[in-house]
Amino acid sequence: MNIEFLGAARTVTGSMHLLHVNGQRILLECGLFQGHRQEAFERNRHLPFDASTIDVMVLSHAHIDHSGNIPNLIRSGFQGNIYATFATRDLCSIMLRDAAHILESDIEYMNKKRRREGLSLLEPTYTTEDAIRSLRHFSSVDYERAVWIAPNVKLTFYDAGHILGSALCALDITEDGESYRLLFTGDLGRPDMPILCDPQPVPNVDYLITESTYGSRLHGTFEDAEMELKRVVNETYARGGKVIIPAFSVGRTQEIVYALHALHTTGQIPHVPIFVDSPLSTNATEVFRLHPEYYDQETYQFMLKYRDPFGFGQLRYIRQVEDSKALNDRHEPMIIISASGMCEAGRILHHLKNNIEDPRNTVLFVGFQAQHTLGRRILDGYEDISIFGDKYRLRARVESIDGYSAHADRAELLDYIGRLDSQRLRQVFVVHGEEEAAFNLKQGLEEMGVGDVRVPELGERAQI
Repeated sequence: MNIEFLGAARTVTGSMHLLHVNGQRILLECGLFQGHRQEAFERNRHLPFDASTIDVMVLSHAHIDHSGNIPNLIRSGFQGNIYATFATRDLCSIMLRDAAHILESDIEYMNKKRRREGLSLLEPTYTTEDAIRSLRHFSSVDYERAVWIAPNVKLTFYDAGHILGSALCALDITEDGESYRLLFTGDLGRPDMPILCDPQPVPNVDYLITESTYGSRLHGTFEDAEMELKRVVNETYARGGKVIIPAFSVGRTQEIVYALHALHTTGQIPHVPIFVDSPLSTNATEVFRLHPEYYDQETYQFMLKYRDPFGFGQLRYIRQVEDSKALNDRHEPMIIISASGMCEAGRILHHLKNNIEDPRNTVLFVGFQAQHTLGRRILDGYEDISIFGDKYRLRARVESIDGYSAHADRAELLDYIGRLDSQRLRQVFVVHGEEEAAFNLKQGLEEMGVGDVRVPELGERAQI
């Protein structure tokens, strides 16, 4: 078997790995690359392979950096099945359409300028119609339900504990008379987090492709994160300001809502209005409500007592643009949770534009901010911030809480991999992390006694 690392190699976006096995081409993920606008446009538009030659695809979870270029895959000629869990398919149904809408809107904006300059017009990487058509290719499989996806290749999903429906992807392969198991983590979740179950142990792993997003960092605990959230809300309320929270629509938004619900119910934060201002977040929360089979025991107990973990009196979900704009005319303390999590698109840009120059306000980050994103520039404390081409002075407080991260940190990654059979584990490939994180995790694995650990470069091919 050969593995080509075609995305998320020494970076955290655009996850894409191609397996060549038994004459078949199996694609793991087809994510959107996020970064410099022109580079992202070119990389996302031009797939690094002939899509019509891909036989089957496996998707670990619905986050856009893992799933977001699937419509372009279909548009480019892919005819096969896409294997994913039921919840992943449901989330992709809303997320891929939302991604298409953003791509179409961005191109429309760019073409206005190009018309004025007499330049040729651009087409979006894919359209809403492409996104809808791609859903026909999904084949849903639940955890621990093995399915043959290619000759002598059997797929079994295990719970990754990252977001709703996220899966560790185990491929049992027989090739040239030899049998082995390849495990692809997708994104690995954390133990003891709210809502979802802990990552499942997977037995009999021979080869591993692991993420390394936080391979050089440690997270705080969920309890510490909840206390930090309480502090930020109370301090900002005392200043008469707003808490602006950029949050990924799937996973992080629901975790923050759940935490605010608990803090509000126990009287630890004031009676402050809370708005989830994102149609995608609103729709994603409905998908969460549809899949209680993925909840952990703590969330079940919370549901028995309070019925809906994602809804309470102070909380309002906003769909309409007019209602979103109306928040800018309100000057009392409030909490606004909006997408995107890295501040690259969506309504969060408008809330930042209208609030980052007021020192009473707080911009609170609760997720990873990749290099070259607006969120990263704000987090790094740039004084002048460009939004929609205009400059704004950053005067609001900037806070960050990493205890809500849905990614395993360095210790949790090492602990999870350490519970695999080290005598059986032949090779580990470290992906989906910036270079410092990836090589730091590599060093930790080697110190644990894992013999062959590699950090592949983009486009590198490994032979198994």
